[in-house]
Amino acid sequence: MAKHTTKITIIILLMFLITQFLGLWIINYYNQPDNALPFGMEVQETEDYNTVIDIISLVVAFAIAIGLFFLLRKKRAKHVIRLWFFIVVLISLGIFFTALFNFPLGLAYIGLLIAIPIAFFKIFRRNLIVHNLSELMIYPAIAAVFVPFLNVNGAIILLTIISIYDMWAVWKSGIMQKMAKFQMEEVKVFGGFLIPYITKKQRAQLKKLRKQKTKSKQKGIKVRIGALGGGDSVFPLITTGIVLVHLGLGPAIFTIFGAFLGLTLLLLFSDKDKFYPAMPYISYGALIFLGISQLIF
Repeated sequence: MAKHTTKITIIILLMFLITQFLGLWIINYYNQPDNALPFGMEVQETEDYNTVIDIISLVVAFAIAIGLFFLLRKKRAKHVIRLWFFIVVLISLGIFFTALFNFPLGLAYIGLLIAIPIAFFKIFRRNLIVHNLSELMIYPAIAAVFVPFLNVNGAIILLTIISIYDMWAVWKSGIMQKMAKFQMEEVKVFGGFLIPYITKKQRAQLKKLRKQKTKSKQKGIKVRIGALGGGDSVFPLITTGIVLVHLGLGPAIFTIFGAFLGLTLLLLFSDKDKFYPAMPYISYGALIFLGISQLIF
C-alpha cells in the first residue's frame, strides 16, 4: 500500500521536481560572473577545494543549527524559533527575488522588500498556499548559498553522511518525528511541503465554521497531512547544483531524475502509518543516475 493517496503523491512529487528545476535556474544565475549572491552571502571563488575540511565545516554548521534548535525547544522558546524561521525565509526569498527580477547587487534590498509580506504570512499567519509556494522558492536560494563550498566528491560524501544521519534520526532515535511534531504543534511552522487531505465533508465543515460569527470556541477539524521535509528537497538540490557547476547540465538533469525516482519509489511502496527517512532513497537514486550520466556525457 502506498504511503499517500495517488493525488497527494503526485502533488508532492511535482513540488519536489519543480523545486529541483527552479534550483538549477537559480544556481546557474548566481554561478555567472556578473551575478553575486546578495546580502553578503557571496563566496570567494576558488578551485582549491579541500573536501575533508569543507565537509567537516558544513557538517559542524548543520550540527550546531540542530543543536541550537533542540536547546530552544527544551527552553520552550517558540517565539525565538519562529523569529529564526522568519529571518531564514526572508533572506532566502530575497535571494530568489533578486535573481527572478535580475536586480543588480546594489538594489537587492528590493527583493528583500518583496519577500517581507510573503515571509510574514508564511510564519505569522500560517497560510497554507503561501507556505507551499514559498517553499518552492526557499530551497533553490538555500542551495545557491551552499553550492560554492563543495566539489562533486564533497557532494557525494555529504549526501552519504546526511542519509546515514536521516536513517538514525528516524529509525533509531526518533529525532525527526519529535522535531516535526514540535514545529507543527508548538511553533506552528514547518520546514517542508505540507499537503492536507481534505474531504468534501471537511470542506463543508470548514465553510460552515467560516460563516459563523460567534466568538465561542469551536472544535478543531483533524486533517491528515502529507509532508516532505525541507532537507529532503534542499540536500539533493545542493548536489544537483554542484553537478551543474562542475559537470554540466546533462549530468545535473540525470541527477534530478534519479532523486525523483528514488522519492517516487519510496512514496509508492512505503506504508502510510510508518515513518521513513527519505534521504537514503533520494540519495541512492541521485548517485546511481549521476554515475549513469558519466557513461553518456
